Amino acid sequence: MRAAVFEGPGNVRVETVPDPTIDQPGDALVRVTHAAICGSDLWSYRGYGARTPGQRIGHEFVGVVTDVGADVSTVKPGDVVVSPFVWSDGVCDYCRGGLQTSCEDGGFWGEPGSDGGQGEAVRVPYADGTLVIVPKSLHGAEEKILPLADVMSTGHHAAVSAGVSRGARVAVIGDGAVGLCAVMAARRLGAERVLILGHHSDRLQLAWDFGATDVVSGRGEAAVEEVMALTGGVDAVLECVGAQGAFDTAFAIVRDGGTVGYVGVPHAVDGIDLGRLFGRNIGLRGGVTPARAYIPTLLTDVVNGTLDASPVFDLTVTLEDVAVGYKAMDTRTALKVQVRP
Repeated sequence: MRAAVFEGPGNVRVETVPDPTIDQPGDALVRVTHAAICGSDLWSYRGYGARTPGQRIGHEFVGVVTDVGADVSTVKPGDVVVSPFVWSDGVCDYCRGGLQTSCEDGGFWGEPGSDGGQGEAVRVPYADGTLVIVPKSLHGAEEKILPLADVMSTGHHAAVSAGVSRGARVAVIGDGAVGLCAVMAARRLGAERVLILGHHSDRLQLAWDFGATDVVSGRGEAAVEEVMALTGGVDAVLECVGAQGAFDTAFAIVRDGGTVGYVGVPHAVDGIDLGRLFGRNIGLRGGVTPARAYIPTLLTDVVNGTLDASPVFDLTVTLEDVAVGYKAMDTRTALKVQVRP
């Protein structure tokens, strides 16, 4: 089969790789129909992280089950499914507690020895604990499902971690796909006012469409002053960048007793002043998103028509042209790229 392979910074190529096969009785094989390029994929593309040449890449996909192992009981060939960005066994203490990203038997797509989502097919370990069946009413609308694999679930995780509730004043830091989904997530949980801090006019327009009530385009101290002038301090901050400046801004604009929910992959973060948080009773919660815990509930809202994050996809490429998609996201000429066979 054909699959995207990381061959070094700035070099993602589509190569012929072995077809996946059933290896364990809990496996399923999925033919990928919709995949995506994530902002976190760009870290490897830009030369950061520990990914080594020859590894597969991609962790967001929707597809059709083509075969299952003898122990698989929840999915069958022909089912349309969405996968979270990690696999998990579904039965350990962490999985039962809704923290599938800490599953002792789990793993991330594209790690050595596993398939990546940007390919023609994927072997899914622990299919019963990993895959979620897409209702027939959404067959043909898989583009609306694909964001649940990562970015919509991650934006939701930021909002849940920050304790967003009805009537809350919320600030979202970052206008990437996760930040935009965080705007939608905050409104979904009942936030009355949602400010987004970003710098790209086209993305900020989409933030309005997703429910933002205010846009703050300043940087650093100017952004802090604008947020404080508008709100006097917000109840919750959704940090969707992962940089030192984003954390500094978050702690400056959250009110005493408020919470920062962080989901941006940390990079170039020098440190957190715990004394500053301690004296103001500021909470800090978040981390890697247990998407498998969130997908069923979010999927219900997609079914009833109240949740649609598919507008984050502003470019679609074929699998053979996946390098074009990486370049577009790297140069910020695309917000988020969908990959089709």
